[in-house]
Amino acid sequence: MGICGGQGNKRLTKLSLEQTKDQTGTTSNNENPGSSKQSKFVKQLTDFKVDPSIFVTLKKGDLLNNYKIDQVLGEGTYGKVSLVTQKATGLQRAMKQIRKDKIVIEQKDNMIQEVSILKELDHPNIVNIYELYEDESFFYIITEYLSGGELFEKINEIDHFNETIAAGYMRKILEAVNYCHTRNIVHRDLKPENILFESKKAHSSLKIIDFGTAKQIDDQSKLSQRIGTPYYIAPEVINKRYDQKCDVWSCGVILFIMLCGYPPFNGQNQQELYQRIQSGIFSFDEPEWEDISADAKNLIKKMLVPDPEKRISASEALRHDWMVINQKDKKLNSKSLEKLAKFHSQSKLKAAIMQLITTQVMSNQEKKKIQTQFKKIDVNKDGTLSREELLKCYRDIYDDEMKCQEIVDNLFQQADVNGSNQIDYTEFIVAFAKKEQLTAQNKLEKAFRLFDKDGNGSISKQELQEIMGGAQLSEVEWNNVFNELDLNGDGIVNFQEFTEMLIKNANEQE
Repeated sequence: MGICGGQGNKRLTKLSLEQTKDQTGTTSNNENPGSSKQSKFVKQLTDFKVDPSIFVTLKKGDLLNNYKIDQVLGEGTYGKVSLVTQKATGLQRAMKQIRKDKIVIEQKDNMIQEVSILKELDHPNIVNIYELYEDESFFYIITEYLSGGELFEKINEIDHFNETIAAGYMRKILEAVNYCHTRNIVHRDLKPENILFESKKAHSSLKIIDFGTAKQIDDQSKLSQRIGTPYYIAPEVINKRYDQKCDVWSCGVILFIMLCGYPPFNGQNQQELYQRIQSGIFSFDEPEWEDISADAKNLIKKMLVPDPEKRISASEALRHDWMVINQKDKKLNSKSLEKLAKFHSQSKLKAAIMQLITTQVMSNQEKKKIQTQFKKIDVNKDGTLSREELLKCYRDIYDDEMKCQEIVDNLFQQADVNGSNQIDYTEFIVAFAKKEQLTAQNKLEKAFRLFDKDGNGSISKQELQEIMGGAQLSEVEWNNVFNELDLNGDGIVNFQEFTEMLIKNANEQE
């Protein structure tokens, strides 16, 4: 019997908890890891790029002034990961704590690289990063807390695991990987431990974590650092010449184990394991594969091709027959699309605050239905919405090409606040969400407290600059931004002013 019958589950757990812990990190020498005050009646709007990354900047000082440590989730050579609670909002976060005296300059560069990569990623199946702190002894990376456990732990909890469930999990993994690959980002350590579920709920979604070994590369360049976890490492990584396709190999290994409970390549030691990986020879002869479909086996074969040039890409894997056959039909909500067409633009500041609420205050459960609509529109699965993808949706609603063009042109003008000529995930959430989802009293209170760092009940210009440091504005521009919030011109922003600005904007969209 395969994993569906339960026999594979015990072997799967053993592999996940014991064998995937080993890391290899042999580095070759040819890769480097890589205030003037305006009148309150004259409000000048300042233009700056709006995306979630503007809130992720390096902060110095005592992190414990802002966070309470609840429990240690894991420990390693360089530090530990803890569950923490943000004191001002009560929101739970995960905190990676890294000892400065345990890392060399190269590892510090890797940490900075992880933050710089992760904060630019905006995808429903990639972990969100919120803050970066530094004190005399440690670096701290604050990310969202994913409480649902690792991929294989989740599988072992499912009584009747089948190919449809496996395809659903692999689809989400590949969508995130494809999103990264379209940005020339290689994860390099895809494994079950780095795929976590948002919660313990039955239909919780998954997210890829730990971009500590991720690397952004040029189109034609190759990486040479042998890094990853032995059972999931691609043959070209062993040979120290590889690119994005190494992630697809890792996904193929994960899918293989999901369906049968054991890895495609094994060995008595690492050298023997690597030899078998490089050979690329594996089989479906064991009894566990008797009830597995030919389409599933075919996809695995295409993902585990030793020659990366002949290996299927993440994008191609998402279009494979097995993925298509096992995909549930998710219908678009035409009424919501009609409302989306009426979305009105916001000032840059209002858009930024709405994105903060979306990424750091709204729960993943609240965003689930919107995420479903986003993925249905995203036909090519690159993690963003193009004009053509949106046009196709509106053509299904209106039999008027001119009207469809006008709607999409207006939507891009209003919702594409970072000017990327595509609608990113967070931009879509802000535009698609109902007013009460974004401007509920409890959400506005938490958002206000995120700005009100000292907890005195008001926001100063300095506090605004601290939380939005990524906007990189001049002093005059900061004055303009703050004056938009400071409705009465008294030099501080209270909760009423903060609320009035956001509620007024939301009401204008009704």
